[in-house]
Amino acid sequence: MSDLTGILAPGMLVAHPGRPDWGTGMVQSVTGRLVTVMWPDAGKVVIDGTRISLLLVATGPTDPPGPE
Repeated sequence: MSDLTGILAPGMLVAHPGRPDWGTGMVQSVTGRLVTVMWPDAGKVVIDGTRISLLLVATGPTDPPGPE
């Protein structure tokens, strides 16, 4: 199991490998092994980064594409 907790920072976008129904969450805080994530379909959840390997989706919020 890969522990991304050491590189996660507020604003990064992550996914929970076992809960794809939660959607893409935004990291709110990282304190030691605990990562607080706000999920669009599950609300605020505190994850133990040594037990759940979150999947990195993006290093920061993404804006919708603008007009071309």
